[in-house]
Order: sequence, then C-alpha cells, then structure tokens
Amino acid sequence: MTIPTDKPLAGRIALVTGATRGIGQAIALGLAQAGAHVVALGRTQGALEALDDAILAATGEHATLVPMDLREADSLDHLGAALHQRFGRLDILIGAAGVLGPLTPVGHLEPKGWDMILSTNLTANWRLIRAMDPLLRASDAGRAIFLTSSVAKSHRAFWGAYAASKAGLEAIVDCYADEMENTAVRALCVDPGAMRTKMRALAFPGEDQATVQDPAEIAPFIIDLARPEREPPKGVVRFKDRGQESASLG
Repeated sequence: MTIPTDKPLAGRIALVTGATRGIGQAIALGLAQAGAHVVALGRTQGALEALDDAILAATGEHATLVPMDLREADSLDHLGAALHQRFGRLDILIGAAGVLGPLTPVGHLEPKGWDMILSTNLTANWRLIRAMDPLLRASDAGRAIFLTSSVAKSHRAFWGAYAASKAGLEAIVDCYADEMENTAVRALCVDPGAMRTKMRALAFPGEDQATVQDPAEIAPFIIDLARPEREPPKGVVRFKDRGQESASLG
C-alpha cells in the first residue's frame, strides 16, 4: 500500500466504524498513516487494541478506541457528544461496518435476520449521520464516506435483505449529500468491489482468495476522497473506476 508521504490528512479527525477487520481496518490504518487522528469504532476491545498497536507502530501515535455495537442506538448519540467535547468537530466519517446476514430466498428470510441486517447496514448509518452531522458541519471540509455494494443495484437472487440495506443506504446518503450542497460537508458512497475479506469468503466460499484484491489497496483511494482541498464526486463511486475518478478529482 502506497500512502502519500506529505501527510495529506495531517490534523484531521477521522471516525471509522467497522475498524477492526477487513476494509474498515485497512482504511483506519491508512488514514492514520496519512496524518489523521483515528477514532476507531468496533465491537471487540482486543481487536481494537490490535489495531491501535498497528497504528502506533506505523505512526508513533495512538488511536482513540471506541468499543461499541452500532445497533446500540443511544451509544451513537453519546459518542457524538463525547467527540464534540474532546475535538469540537469531525472531519472524516467512514461508515465501513456491515454484516452479510443469511443469503436465502426472500420468502425464507426470518424476521430476526432481516432486522439484524437492516439495523446494522442501514439504521445504524442513519443514526451515525444524525449524531455526527453537527460535528461534520463544524469542520472546514467534512467528508462522510460509506461503503456500499454492487448488489444495491444488481438485485441478485438470495441477496434480498443485504441488497435492500445497501440500496437504502445509497438513498439516504444521496439525500444527505443534497441537503449539504450549500455547506462544506460532502457525502458519498464507495463501492469497493471484490475484496479479500471474511464477509467475501462467507458469500463466495469456493472463490480463490488470491484472485481478489487486498483491502489495503483501497486506502489511498479513500484518502484521496477525504482530502479537504478536493471536491469529491457525487453519488456512488466505484473503486474499479479509480483512474477516472482521480482525473475528476484533480
């Protein structure tokens, strides 16, 4: 992974959900290497501490660790208040947390599975926006970036709940972005494509992991989108189109 050496995010405050594994972990480490102070949110204290060790080894600085289940709604409101008290603003919000849930025909999906997927992938991100909106507005260039998936539009068989959650996420982020048009806040979704993660392995158990990209590959792309001097594109940005997006960001 190649991170710019000029610390393009120096002094920025970045909150990353799903920071203890997969793409979220890679982004958290990349943001820290680019100079941001990372507020890492994850469910497991041990995994958060392992991330902090990696960030400390790479940067000489500690992250702020927040052990939290995103489905505990009131906790996000308390986090917003705590971040306001400590930092007074939030420059970068990365919504990387998500669950796959059961892949099953729509008619066979149990209510418990539906509620788990929607509460994690959609409702929690709405509450995250709600809690962090005042802090993003307090930044000189707030950036809210959420991870989505191609199934939000392809509507693949057996992916009903996951596809619905990502389609809903794209809709609410688009609405929020439109509402922020006359502010310094910008919001968008990023489709990372196939990445070598546990979630991908669950969805495609027979796939050769060597044929898909390492999550670390996306970190420089996210850093570029989060730069305060850049005007990021609107809507959904696909990582595989990064060459075209880099040109538009120049």
